[in-house]
Amino acid sequence: MNNTIQAKQTNTLALGKLLKYYKLPIIFILFTLATSYFFMVNVADATSYFVLSARNTELPWILELSTPRYSFFSGISLIVITISAFLLRVRKQNIPIWLTIGYCFILLFGFLVLISADARLQIVSLLSGAIALSAPIIFGALGGIISERVGVVNIAIEGQLLAGAFLSAVIATITGNPYLGLLGAVVAGVFVSLILTLFAIKYIVDQVIVGVVVNVLVIGLTNFLATSVLARNKAGLNDPQRFEAIAIPYLSDIPLIGPILFEQTIIIYAMYFMVIAVYYGLFYTTWGLRLRAVGEHPKAADTVGINVNRTRFLNVLLAGAIAGFGGAFFTLGSVGAFDREMSQGLGFIALAAVIFGKWHPLKATGAALLFGFTSNLHTVIGATGSNFASEFLLMLPYVITIFAVAGLVGKSNSPAAVGKPYV
Repeated sequence: MNNTIQAKQTNTLALGKLLKYYKLPIIFILFTLATSYFFMVNVADATSYFVLSARNTELPWILELSTPRYSFFSGISLIVITISAFLLRVRKQNIPIWLTIGYCFILLFGFLVLISADARLQIVSLLSGAIALSAPIIFGALGGIISERVGVVNIAIEGQLLAGAFLSAVIATITGNPYLGLLGAVVAGVFVSLILTLFAIKYIVDQVIVGVVVNVLVIGLTNFLATSVLARNKAGLNDPQRFEAIAIPYLSDIPLIGPILFEQTIIIYAMYFMVIAVYYGLFYTTWGLRLRAVGEHPKAADTVGINVNRTRFLNVLLAGAIAGFGGAFFTLGSVGAFDREMSQGLGFIALAAVIFGKWHPLKATGAALLFGFTSNLHTVIGATGSNFASEFLLMLPYVITIFAVAGLVGKSNSPAAVGKPYV
């Protein structure tokens, strides 16, 4: 009996290892089978139009593509890449990252060709809007990376974004100065992080539980204040001046890239700077070295004279400031007024971007941009008048996030001491 049970366990482990080894080719097969019908069978005889210049251009640069031809090309290319990935695994070779990127790019290209049949797809609007919608996720992800790299699980990103959105709207409305609203967003994020650090570091409460409680607290408090205070005096408390897009001279004149990257608001330009600053600071400064040491091996860091809990405390506050700043995008860069639960769960998407990006600022930024792109796709496609299912486009960002984290991220090792209090 014992030998039979042991044999079953051995077979189960062997099957698990085999599935794990062939995980990426299996994912390719599933997606290729799911999309082949749409790309290669029953495709309408139409023309897809990609507008590659800004809306205000007098002579737009339009790329015309035969929908059935390029859709079929995408389907064949996906089949070739899938077979190549499977054969590489059979030969016990690694699948290069460029092959995965190429697969995702061709899948996206074929999808865009299909949904833009007999419609004009504004590529500049799609990409510039994607960057804007990614902003709160990127700020939240950067805050999550700093917090977790130093050893504190940050489930409270959602609360930091929402608190930043609320206080930025109120202060910008009262003062009439959106820059003071940005400062208020930073203060709000720091305050939420202060609650997290006090309970997680000083009183050694479970960090995940504290993060969840903080989110519930912020959501409940902002909902109450929005209903009982802001709604009664919208003009005096909830009507902030939004930041206008600023075109950077010369850079904004670069074809295609210029209108996408360099005709944005001050919040987006701050995001560019913050991504570079966090990346450089984490890996090329003494501050980053100490931060990562505390998150990986706090006892060793303590041995060389680093105050572990003080380092954690200050850096979690810094993480909250960055996430709170990102929350100001909702009120000062997008909507123009605070609304209940307007962060819409993007704090949790930011946490997923942290995991997908393997706690690396640049990779997490790429994950956030992916979500922003799929989110903006629904708006841009709706403007073209395409008949493509809007329900699918609304669902797409969350499906992509689950697929990316569960399917593409592979083995992801968090900082060794994250979530572990240090006494």
